[in-house]
Amino acid sequence: MKAVEVDRDELSRGDADGRLFNEDLAPARPDDRTWNGYSLFSLWMNDAHNASNYTFAAALFIGTGALMGMTPLAIVVGVLVATLIIFAACCVSGLMGYETGAPYPVISRVTWGVWGANFPAVVRGLVAIAWYGIQTYLASISLELLLMRMVPAFQSWDYPILGLRVSGWVAFLALSAIQLLIVWRGMDAVRHFQGLAGPVIWVIMIGLGVWMLWQADWQFDWMVNADGVTPSAGHQVYQVLVTVGLTVGTLATLMLNFSDFARYAPSARSMVLGNVLGLPLNWTAFAMTSVLCSAAAIKVYGEAFHDPGDLLARIDNNVVFYVVSLGFIVATIGVNIVANFVSAAFDLSNVNPKRVSFRVGGIVAVVASIVVTPWNLYGSPTAITYFLGSLGALLGPFFGILVLDYFYYKRARIDLRDLYSPAPDGRYYYHKGVNLNAAFALIPAAIVALAIALLPFELCRALAPFSWFIAAPLGALCYWVVMRMRGEEAAPVPGARAQQTQG
Repeated sequence: MKAVEVDRDELSRGDADGRLFNEDLAPARPDDRTWNGYSLFSLWMNDAHNASNYTFAAALFIGTGALMGMTPLAIVVGVLVATLIIFAACCVSGLMGYETGAPYPVISRVTWGVWGANFPAVVRGLVAIAWYGIQTYLASISLELLLMRMVPAFQSWDYPILGLRVSGWVAFLALSAIQLLIVWRGMDAVRHFQGLAGPVIWVIMIGLGVWMLWQADWQFDWMVNADGVTPSAGHQVYQVLVTVGLTVGTLATLMLNFSDFARYAPSARSMVLGNVLGLPLNWTAFAMTSVLCSAAAIKVYGEAFHDPGDLLARIDNNVVFYVVSLGFIVATIGVNIVANFVSAAFDLSNVNPKRVSFRVGGIVAVVASIVVTPWNLYGSPTAITYFLGSLGALLGPFFGILVLDYFYYKRARIDLRDLYSPAPDGRYYYHKGVNLNAAFALIPAAIVALAIALLPFELCRALAPFSWFIAAPLGALCYWVVMRMRGEEAAPVPGARAQQTQG
């Protein structure tokens, strides 16, 4: 499979008013394609090794309800199966970015129309901004603890402003500034940061696991849960399935916009290699390390901790505390940039390319993430459920509709000139810039996805962990039905990939 190359000047001339084109949204040049297999592997290392994923794995081990007391083995199996699915989905969405060189908001124009693509891009951008703020807040907890340990006087800065202590504000704003600085320097700076941070974080996490096991006299059992019992085989199978659903749902955002990074890959092989190393291997190993630390904490402190910040607060060895705290901070910066910051910047730029560059989009994302006071958002189950839950529910249908349209109906034969052209006779102008077929297909799929995410019925709660597996195929099915009803046919199968066109 070969990447398409196109003259940027030609694309710019086709959009003289700058309504669809700027240099940040333009297809990647050959010399931009520097994200090799190791770079993408590092991307996944940074995305996996952070406080929220530690909390996720620990919660499965300690959890209540349907996930009460999962064994370490069941967690590892569940995460492994989930990451194999995510690996396949990211290779599919990444192939769109690799072959066209375009970011996700531009690729969406293929299916949604040159103006209609703003809807999925804005939804994805809002999710990214909210989670960017939440992840920054979670990392700021570690930084705040670190500052308090280093400078005890910092502990007196405890009076609240808008629900957050002054000391927390200092840590939160400092991390926001650091992340903005990295992204301000461009995607190459992001690549270098990921490449350096990924292995360092792994060394720290392995060191923490070994240290915790040493403290626990190397006592660890794969087959018992946090309560010291082994659940029945049937219950463990159900727990594994729920773990698969929750893990896939957690990464639904990156599965949708992985093309933002794959567009910089020098070859399809490097993209696949980075994904296989970073997802099934790396994510599963990190989940195992997180559970190991939680199990050891029961032996050492008499209780397990959902939040790594609580575990850090108990560590009385200053060297271990400082090293692990810095590791979590760097890791969360890494995942935030990958999963949230880059996407939000591209999505916001797509709304108004003439006035909003990638850098300006990044500034808007930072300001918006402060305005929403993410510590209050994170602390409100209602806000998480109804705001982020409703937006996140749409990511499945977006993915299913896009993949079916791109690979089946368009046969991956994309006209890059028309992707950046506001001309009414363009291939992706559809009806006044909007593909009504995609809009009609989204409505029933979105209704079902939102019902599963929001309605307080027992059936909806039972299906909630599997919402992506329901919503994504349903979106594709609805699109297929609409296309059949409107008499739309798939493009002829090309004789060779070389027939892919640029215009």
